[in-house]
Parts: sequence; structure tokens; C-alpha cells
Amino acid sequence: MINQSTINKLVEMRLTPMADAFRIQMDDPAMKGISFEDRFGMLVDVEYTSRKNNRLKRLIRNSDLEQSDACIAGIDYQSGRKLNKALIYRLATCEYIAEFRNIFITGATGSGKTYMACAFGMEACKQYITVRYVRLPDLLMDLDAARDNNNFLKVLSKYTKPTLLIIDEWLLLKLNESELKNLFELIHKRRKRTSTIFCSQFKETGWYERLGGGETPLAEAIIDRIIYDAYKINIVSTDPKKDLSMREVYGLDKNLTM
Repeated sequence: MINQSTINKLVEMRLTPMADAFRIQMDDPAMKGISFEDRFGMLVDVEYTSRKNNRLKRLIRNSDLEQSDACIAGIDYQSGRKLNKALIYRLATCEYIAEFRNIFITGATGSGKTYMACAFGMEACKQYITVRYVRLPDLLMDLDAARDNNNFLKVLSKYTKPTLLIIDEWLLLKLNESELKNLFELIHKRRKRTSTIFCSQFKETGWYERLGGGETPLAEAIIDRIIYDAYKINIVSTDPKKDLSMREVYGLDKNLTM
């Protein structure tokens, strides 16, 4: 009765993994010869591991990664892409996040930008860092709607709070003045507090013009806040004739026949 009461209390305190482990211990004769300290340590280890695993699952689920199965080990270096493997492995340590530095991943459609960004995102999740993935068009629509609904700051915090923000399809389309203002607010609030990964078809040398260039002071303001000290990964083809789409390599091309 005492043991069952203890188990009930553990469950009530939401220590179910510890309760299950305690029940297993009580049914295992081999545990009789193990000291109380060691048995208690085993119970704590079970609960601790369960909580860490659950936290990781929540981080991955809340990140909304486009490719949640992406991983650093899965990055393909043999498909006609010129990649700096040493840099990629260095960035996988997430040191850049501790330094509040950004990453620019640029390359043509199908070059594997999204997969690589999501792989970095997964590594961050494994270190229990908050991550969020979003396409720039979706982000801008979300912020624009928030302005109309008078809850801009609340929605903005959804993108400023994550320690690592992954913005895909960066500057795929030119932005209007309202979108530039919303983007500037986001970039400004994240500056020197967090890290952002920008995935774009265009190299960073062309971003200023795509943000409006000299026609608006916001272009220079945005560039100034993201480009300093950023790591740059430009995915280029070593041989266009042998080039393979990363969508095909990773089995993501919906047009492929089975």
C-alpha cells in the first residue's frame, strides 16, 4: 500500500516516467541488492531523460521546420555542389548563435538551401535552442494582417522571441513600403540578441537593390543590421552538366515518377 501510494503521488505530480520506473524496480528482485542512493539515482535519470526528450520534441514541433528530417550528416557533398564542409560542420556546433551572428545561404532553386537551413535548425533544437522556420512571404502577410487587426506587437514577438529564426525565400519578390517597415521592425528587434538564417536565390550583393535601393532609407538600414559579421554559404555548381537538383537527391521532387 505504501508503494502504491508513492506511485500515485508521483503520477499526481506529473512524474509518470519516475513512477513507472519505480514500479519496475519493485517488481525486479535484482534491485533488492542495490543501495537506496543508486536506485534513487536511476529513478531521477529516467525522469530527467524523459523530460529532456519531451522538451526536444516540443522544440522541433514548434519550430515548423519545412524539412524536419534534415540533418547535417545528410547534406550531400557529391552532387555537383561546391560546399565548404569545414564551415558547415563548424556552424553545426551553433557557436554562431552564442555570438548572435547570422548565416546567408544562397543558391539557385533546388540547390539544397532549405535542407541545409533546416539541418542547422535541427542542430539548434538538439541544443535546446528555440527555432522557428518561416517563408518571407508568409511572414510579411502575417505582420501585415497583424497591423490591420491591431495586434502587431503580439505577432511580431512570435518572430522576435526565437533564438534562431530561419527565413526562407528571402527577397524572392520585391517588397512594398509597408512590408519594408514591418521587416525593419523585425530585423531591428532581433539585432545583436538572436541569430537569423536567410535563404535566398540572390547573393547578398543584390539584396540592397531588391529592398528598394536608394529609393528608401529602409534598404540600407535593413542591410546594415543583418550583413555585419555574417557567415556566407553560396551553393554553386561545380559542373552544370552533371548538376543534380537537391529535391531529387532528397526525394522531394513531386514530378519524379515512382
